[in-house]
Amino acid sequence: MSKWHTDQWFVSPLNYEPEVTKDFAFAPEIKFHDVTLRDGEQQAGLTFRKEEKIKIAEGLAQAGIHRIEAGMPAVSPQDAAAIKEIVNMNLGPEIFAFARCMVSDVEKAADCGVKGIVVEIPSSDHLIKEAYKWPLEKAIESSIKATLKAKEYGLYTCFFPIDFSRANLSWVLDLIERVAAEGHMDALVMVDTFGGLSPHAIPYMIKSFQKRIKKPIELHFHDDVGLGTANTLIGLANGASVVHSTVSAIGERAGNTAYEDVAIALLTMYGIDTKLNYKMIYPLSKLVQEISGFTAQPNKGLIGDDIFNVESGIIASWFKNTKDTHPVEVFPIHWDLIGHKEAQVVIGKNSGIDSIWINLEKYGYDNVSTEQANAMLDEVKAKAYETKRLLTEAEFKKIVDNAIK
Repeated sequence: MSKWHTDQWFVSPLNYEPEVTKDFAFAPEIKFHDVTLRDGEQQAGLTFRKEEKIKIAEGLAQAGIHRIEAGMPAVSPQDAAAIKEIVNMNLGPEIFAFARCMVSDVEKAADCGVKGIVVEIPSSDHLIKEAYKWPLEKAIESSIKATLKAKEYGLYTCFFPIDFSRANLSWVLDLIERVAAEGHMDALVMVDTFGGLSPHAIPYMIKSFQKRIKKPIELHFHDDVGLGTANTLIGLANGASVVHSTVSAIGERAGNTAYEDVAIALLTMYGIDTKLNYKMIYPLSKLVQEISGFTAQPNKGLIGDDIFNVESGIIASWFKNTKDTHPVEVFPIHWDLIGHKEAQVVIGKNSGIDSIWINLEKYGYDNVSTEQANAMLDEVKAKAYETKRLLTEAEFKKIVDNAIK
């Protein structure tokens, strides 16, 4: 057993080569700041009722999430009521609220009793001019006033510059430096609002900030071209300490960074245990899917319903030979680690003869000849071509029963 190969996972040993890891600068402690109940709910067509937010918050707490951004009180009285209830439940995680750079928003958040606040401000000069129609100085002055009000209430304040990644770097650093000096900032969130940041740009972005301001860095990345997880991991390896993420990547447009992907990658590929309850990964995803009505693709990594289904005949043979002694020989992650369903050999067009034998044993058939099993395989393939899907248990049993008459 080694860091890359345990009874729960088997990943590449190259991940741990000294030449690969020599420049890593991971923080001593990495926290997950979940935004499912705020940014996740911004996915078009998604609405969480108060009782649903509470149920998800309970699931997040069971999963060991360190912080929950429970919502934006200014959105509606129902949102404010949900945040207050979640705070009063003392679930374990720190509870944060989200606010625009408006004193009234900060006051509403403080009234909910939260531990911290995320204060947003447009940070790219083009967004301020074109989308907000504000003079640039208004963005700075509003940020200073709002963050000072958060300090007055004793809230841990995360400064959240929208569109940070597309801003003129000199301009946005000047803005942040002024807020840090004249206003209040406990941490800076580096925000890739529109998912247009490449992994290679992140070390430069972080180093540019660290030269000017000595504050903790948090990461809030969107997944528009599928780079949310990669960008987050690169950011963490360069010293950021907090991951903003959602359950199963729900969120605005293509969604946010998925907490599941980052957590398991850190554990298995970097040797970093963030002390989450990994067995809640699949159950929590199913809970959020059920409540939201947005389902994951069946083969989505970690949370897809079918990721531990084996149809291919050759893989079924491998699984037959390894399932009792080396199950992660044919899977990178063991299903038990993430609370998923047990791996199984399913029946379809790509099945081989071992698939037939495995399922005959599963359903209690014995005394079947090789000739009969081969005939069953032919019938299975014919049925799969006809239906263009996997066979059901009833369909497989009917083929078996017909073959052994």
